[in-house]
Amino acid sequence: MKKLQPSHEASKHLLIWLVLVFAFFPLYVMLVISFKDNTQFLNNPFALTFPLHLENWAFGWNLINSYIANSIFVSVLGVAGALVTTLLSAYVFARYDFPGKTLLWYLLLGLLFMPGIMNLVPLFILMRNLNLLNSLIGLSILYTVGSQVFCVFVLRNFIEDIPEDLFEAAECDGAGPLQQIFRIVVPMSGSILGTLAILMFLRCWNSFIEPLIFISDEYKQLIPVGLMRLDGEYVKQWGEMMASFSLAAIPLVLIFLFTMRLFVKGLTAGAIKG
Repeated sequence: MKKLQPSHEASKHLLIWLVLVFAFFPLYVMLVISFKDNTQFLNNPFALTFPLHLENWAFGWNLINSYIANSIFVSVLGVAGALVTTLLSAYVFARYDFPGKTLLWYLLLGLLFMPGIMNLVPLFILMRNLNLLNSLIGLSILYTVGSQVFCVFVLRNFIEDIPEDLFEAAECDGAGPLQQIFRIVVPMSGSILGTLAILMFLRCWNSFIEPLIFISDEYKQLIPVGLMRLDGEYVKQWGEMMASFSLAAIPLVLIFLFTMRLFVKGLTAGAIKG
């Protein structure tokens, strides 16, 4: 294999450093500002200045600690419900033929191109009729349903790539559809299931419109809506805002650090066949 020329090596490393700078510079700025008051922020927003205002972090924790449990509950329940229902739906589309399957599949794919904001009014009416407004469980159900289309689209392709002989052998041993799902599909699709779980958790954790519209009680709100209240009408306390944002981002950073290998493995699964 032909080796890269020194100029090509330098260009490659320069590109990598540029990507890293653009990715981590906003994080650096957020952390630096979180230790400043407004005067320090206006004088020098990009460098660490003294004294450090650790009370910003105490304020941020006091603000969002009541919302963290709500966000964790809704996100975990939404992800779990989405994975279970998605597995069942993708298995049916991948393994069974039934009247109208092709039409239903294309209608499902058509939902991928529909902006979610278009569904807010019908969803609000439906949630009201089902008495699910102002309910964390109702919001979890909404997240579960909202993740179906993309996850079914991805999982169906993975299930179709599983060798048919495995399913036939399981049927010969008397395994039903549910047993085939949990003994064949889940072990062989573990990486992509983990990737989808991470993506869905990020979506639930950062969701803003749904809790703003469907949750009315303050004590039931999620972190993104709680952080909105920091945006003052006349004066913004930038240090307190950035400290609160940093605390809200810590769970996402930890999740990604501990699941990075699984996430990358799921993204590359199926890229090489044979």
